Parts: sequence; C-alpha cells; structure tokens
Amino acid sequence: MTLDIHGIIPPLVSPFTADEEPDLDALRAEVRHHLDLGVHGLCVTGSTGDGQMLSIEDSVAIARAAVEETAGRVPVIAGIIRDSTKDVIAYGRAIAATGVDALQVTPVHYLFQPDEDTTVEYYRRVTDETGLPVVIYNVIPYALIPATTVARVLDEIPNVIGVKQSGGNIHQLADLLHMAPEGGKVFTAVDDLLYPSYLLGAQGAISATLTVVPELCVAQWAAVQRGDHAAALEIHNKLLPVWRAIDGPNMTVRIKAALAMQGRNGGHSLSPLTPLGDAEREAVRGALVAADVKLVD
Repeated sequence: MTLDIHGIIPPLVSPFTADEEPDLDALRAEVRHHLDLGVHGLCVTGSTGDGQMLSIEDSVAIARAAVEETAGRVPVIAGIIRDSTKDVIAYGRAIAATGVDALQVTPVHYLFQPDEDTTVEYYRRVTDETGLPVVIYNVIPYALIPATTVARVLDEIPNVIGVKQSGGNIHQLADLLHMAPEGGKVFTAVDDLLYPSYLLGAQGAISATLTVVPELCVAQWAAVQRGDHAAALEIHNKLLPVWRAIDGPNMTVRIKAALAMQGRNGGHSLSPLTPLGDAEREAVRGALVAADVKLVD
C-alpha cells in the first residue's frame, strides 16, 4: 500500500481490563467500528490512547492488534510519548515489527525544551534507527516546537512526513501551513476549530473528537471536500459542545464514558485515572444528545 496519510484519522483509546491488561478484543471492535464509518486512517497509543502510560509490551500488543484488524485497509500510525531518544528508538523498533505504517512522536520534553539543532537531530535519529516515517506530535505545552523548527525538520529529513499540531493553537497551525515545505503534511488537533483548520489547508485531523463521534467528523470532512460549507458549519456547531465536554481532567476517562454511552467498549483506564463523577458524566451525555448522537446508555 502506498502511504497516503490524509483526512480523518481517529486516535483510538487503549482499552484495558480491570487488571490493567490490554483488552485487545475491545480494541479490535473499535477498529472495526471506525473502519465501517469510512475513516481514512487510525492512530493508536497516542495521548488519547494513554500512550505516555504504556509499557513497551502493551504498546506492541495494541499496535499489532490494530494492524491485524485493519488488514491494510487504511494506514495505522502508532504514537510514542517518551522522554529520551534511547527510549523512543526502543519503542519505535519494537512497534515497527508489528507492521504499522508510521510513528507519531513527541519531542523530548520533561522540564526543558530542546533547542532547534537538538530537535532536528532527534527526529533524524528516530527516523534513521526505526526505519519508519514519522509524524511530529507537537502537543507538549511547555515544549512546543516552533513553526520554524518544524518546517526545518520537514525540509531536511525526508522520512518526517508531517506534523500534528495540537495544544489549542490555531495560530501556530496557520504558521505551519504557511511554512511547511512541499510534501510536508499538517494535521490539526485543534478540536474546537477543526472546520477552520481545513479551510486553512490542513490535510486532515488526528484528534480526540474524531474518536468520540467519528461519523460526524467523516461527514464534516466530506462536506468540506465537496464545498458544502453550510453542512460543515452545522456539524462544527454539533462538535464544539462535545469537545468542551470531554476536554478536562481525566480526559481519556471522559472519552471512554462517551463511548460507553454509545454502546462501545473503551474498557477500563489505567491507574491513577478514576471513573467520572455524575456531573461530568451528565455533561458528556448532554453534549452527545445535543449532537444527535444515538445513545444506548
């Protein structure tokens, strides 16, 4: 399969059993659910999948199950959220053996921000030593990679194929779209501004809202592609309250609660994450009802 990463790429949750073991049956069901709705790719073990909490063994198991269930129908991207080049490469090599199509990699970030040359060399080593294409995951709020540095990485390292811009910063997204070299793809994770992101030229989205209501997000992307901006705006106004309801403490727990309300199995969460309280649960439910999402719970 020629690697063509674009469009709606939901970052899946990582379902766990009560004993904190990967629930691969639940994961496979989520893969099938998204494929049936026409998504253009899938991302596992990212922040929506609690990637920062996963062991290398669990990351590999989740990636392998997703690749097997997808069976080449769409690209599968695996996230790596670690804090040293050595760890990222170790995870990347292990995950590469599962057959994923690309990696989504944060910068190293704990309590410091690497300078530009360090960042460029970091991504060069990751691509060289894992052998996989890489999407930069620009999400760490105190270590956001400047747009100029991202553009340099995209320009100098052929196997860095794109960037996922998160952190609620559409201003940096606009800068990235302006500066990215030809062939460097920019994906939005600015959940409350997906529609404007597409209008600015984002080649797709990899963001939590896509996981909660993939059918709406696929429909919005299709509306933008055919120039039906009235429909795209209508969907934006449904998606916005959903994002507001899931964007908060224990976000992945909120997402899993939203899945359960739809009859989907997001599994248990890893400690120290705890179940939602009644007020948070009702806020999520209310947003889904307002968006005309069919609920079973």
